[in-house]
This record gives sequence, C-alpha cells and structure tokens, in this order.
Amino acid sequence: MGRLVRVALVAAGCALGVVIPGQAYAHGFGERYDLPVPLWLYVGGAGATVALSFVVIGLFVRGTPRLNDYPRLNLLRWRAGRVLVHPAVVQSIKTASVALFGLVIVAGLIGDTTPVLNLAPTMVWVVWWVGLAYVCALVGDVWALINPLKTIFEWADRLYRLGDVKAELSFRCRYPDQLGVWPGVLLFLVFAWVEIVYGESAIPSRIAQLMVAYSLITWGGMLLFGKDEWLRRGEAFSLAFGLLARFAPTEVRVVSLRVCRRCPVQCADRERQCIGCGDCFGRASAADRELNLRPFSVGLLRNEAVSSSMLAFVVLLLSTVTFDGFTATPLWGDVQVSLYDVISNSTNIKTLGLIAFPLVFMAVYLAFSMFMAAVSGKSPPVGDVARAFVYSLVPIALAYHLAHFFSFLLIQGQLIIPLSSDPFGYGWDLFGTAGYRINIGIVDARLAWFTAVGAIVMGHIIAVYLAHVISLRTMNEGRAALRSQYPMLALMVGYTMVSLWILAQPIVAET
Repeated sequence: MGRLVRVALVAAGCALGVVIPGQAYAHGFGERYDLPVPLWLYVGGAGATVALSFVVIGLFVRGTPRLNDYPRLNLLRWRAGRVLVHPAVVQSIKTASVALFGLVIVAGLIGDTTPVLNLAPTMVWVVWWVGLAYVCALVGDVWALINPLKTIFEWADRLYRLGDVKAELSFRCRYPDQLGVWPGVLLFLVFAWVEIVYGESAIPSRIAQLMVAYSLITWGGMLLFGKDEWLRRGEAFSLAFGLLARFAPTEVRVVSLRVCRRCPVQCADRERQCIGCGDCFGRASAADRELNLRPFSVGLLRNEAVSSSMLAFVVLLLSTVTFDGFTATPLWGDVQVSLYDVISNSTNIKTLGLIAFPLVFMAVYLAFSMFMAAVSGKSPPVGDVARAFVYSLVPIALAYHLAHFFSFLLIQGQLIIPLSSDPFGYGWDLFGTAGYRINIGIVDARLAWFTAVGAIVMGHIIAVYLAHVISLRTMNEGRAALRSQYPMLALMVGYTMVSLWILAQPIVAET
C-alpha cells in the first residue's frame, strides 16, 4: 500500500507539474486568473492523471488486502491520549458546545440584522458547515462529540431519571427497517435547499428559527426512537459528518463484542468489528477501548451492509455541492434564461435544478453500475454493485467540498475574529478584536485554482484505489475485478474533467 501511494503521488505530481505556471497574472476575486495554457489542457491533464493512477493501482494491487489489519496506533496507551477521553474533558467540551449553540440562536434572534455583524450566519455557514466538514474529514468525527442536540437530550434524560433510575425519556418505539436513513436524506435535501436556494438563508433571525425547528425535529426523533437510533438514521448531520469522518485518520474502537450486544443500533460490521460507535465506546471498560490513529480513507473500506437509502444519501451529498458550484457557471445562466418563460420564478427554477441534479447523478451512477456488473462476467445484481461501491465516492465529495469552499472559508471565515468580540453587533469589544478587517489577499484566484486542481485529482485517485479494493473483495477474482473497474474509471475520469470545468468558471479566464 505504501509503495502504491508513493507511485500515485509521483504520477500526480508529474502530471500537475507539466501545467503549473511560473507567474500569476491576477490577484483576488475581483479579477480572473489568466491561465498560461488553455483550460482544456488542465482538464485533460487531470483526467489523464486519474487514468494513469488506475494503471498503477492495477499493477501493484492484485490481491485482496486484509482490511482489518491496517496499522493502528492506540493513543490511549499514553497519558495525553487518556486525557482526551477523560469524563471531565469530554463534559467540558460538550458544555461549551451547548453554550455556543445557545449563543448563536440568541444572536440570531436579538442581534443586529446585518449578516456580517451577527455571529449566526458566519458561525453556521462558515465555521460549522464548511469548517467542521474539513475537521471531521481530516481529523475525526468531532460532531459525534460536540453535537449540542445530543448533549441536551442526554442532560434531559438524566434529569428524567432522577426519580427512577430505570426510567427512560425515550419511548423506544421500534424504528421501521424499511425507513433506513430516508429521514436523514429528506432533512439533508431541505438543508441543501436552504443553503443554495433560499433567499433569506443569511438573515440571522431566519437562521435561528431554522435551528430551533431542526432541534425540535431531532429531539422528537430521539424521543420516539431513542437517541442513538435517531442519530444513526434520521439526524442528517450525524450522517454527513460521519461519512466524511470515515476518511479521517482517527477512529474509536471497542475490542470486546460483549459491549456491542447491548448496543441499540447493532453497530458491529460483517467482520464483527465495532468501530465508530460512540455509545459502545462510552460504555466499554478502559481495557476494551481504543482511540486509534489509522491510514486515511481505510474507514471507507469497512465490510458492512449498505442500504439503498444510504446510497441515496452519498449521491445527494456529492450532487448538491456540485450543483452549488454549477450555479456559478454561464451554462446555468443559459438554463435559467431558457426556463424563465415557462417558470417565471428564479427560486422555483433553482429548486427544480436542486432536485434534478441528485436524480441525474443517481441515474448515471446506476447506469455505470450496470456496466460494471455486465463487464465483470459474474453478473451480480446492479443494486448490489451500486451499494457496494458507493463509499468510494466519498473522497470525491470531500475533494469537491474542499475545492469549492476553500476561498470562502479562508476569507469569510475571518469574520469570526471581530464577531468573537461583538457577537450581537452591538458595538462591543470583549476581546479587543472588534476592529479586525478581512484580508482578502490571503487567497487569490491562482491559489484557489491550483488548490481545486490538486484536491480534485487526489480525491479521484483515492476513489479509484478504494473502488479497486472493493472490487477485489466483491468479485473474489483479479481479472473480473479489473474488468469491472473499466466503467468506474470512465465515470471518475469524466467527473474529474466536468468538476474542474465547473470550478474553473468563477476563477479563471479561459484561453
């Protein structure tokens, strides 16, 4: 695996090195970055790099890896690591998270109505949604720890038990298996609509109202079905951040399955591994708990059943961020103009696009899954193939998220500095930072473009590797596994090129 990664990195570096310019011609986003060579050379070079990675992977990865034998370094062996999971530290973090959650709601309701002067828009859209996604993918599932809705429900449950230790706040209704994670899919689609389409998504009071509404939905689900059941099935952001955290280099693991027998969500996978279950980790003894460092992306290779609803969630996660980028292209402008005579409302047109994109992505993915099943020679059901390979799309979603929001996080994220001193916009200066002004020169169009190129190419290379490993495990025969990957390769090369073209539109001047 190490040799493969080194070869893939060298190949990617060579391909990108051919087209990296020696001089920048524009600064900031008021202007556009003039590429020294035509855009199609970047797009074609990126696609060629992904294709080359497939050749390298096919040559060096021939046998099925022993997926549970990846290197692990248990941080709990050291005192510093044990401090991280000490109850006092954990409760302090949770309390701070709840306090910040309340502060954001109060700021949204009573603070200044100007978005840049109020803590709520920056905290929700920049720090939480964009920033926390990076943290979960590159560090670990932090949301599972700091989720304030989970913590508040736990506190309420403890209060409810004061009179009777056997009592429980939740009704523990049986969650219908056929629902899968469809509630989470629906809630995430609504969130994407608010983010991308809703015209008042930056108004502080609207943000606070939506936070309260989502909190009530989440607590209602926990009350009916149990905290852990709803977090696994219905809480959209536990699903989204949890998926991204599968890429991360950390994991919580319980080595004794005795603990898992009491787990309400049956967390053990097909190889009887308990990884990523906070409920089991919290109940396990010190001897049975691990907080591990691991290689990036191996969490996406866990051998577990994937439902059709989870397939839909992954496709939705990828397609909505792509649609967000697509709305900044001239092609989307042409689409709006052509539809305006029929649908004379830009919000309705955008809503239609938001719904159409996941459907198109799903149709394309299922079509390529059908081709994979056909060329493998083993004729597995198309649905089984689609579900088996869908986690290999997560690095692509992460890469696009990184490329799409990179400049937004670095520039707009600076607002948190003055807002920390004046969260309500009342003219306070609590920490002496209220006078800070955003430095728009921290990232220019050139840096944004090459970050996008690097992220997209590496994300697809990792996805190609994951898909190949999954095919070896699924097909149980080297040649069939390799043949099955030809359609997936075509899909990933095509998406690499399309996504770079989309990202280029607001950044570069085509030559």
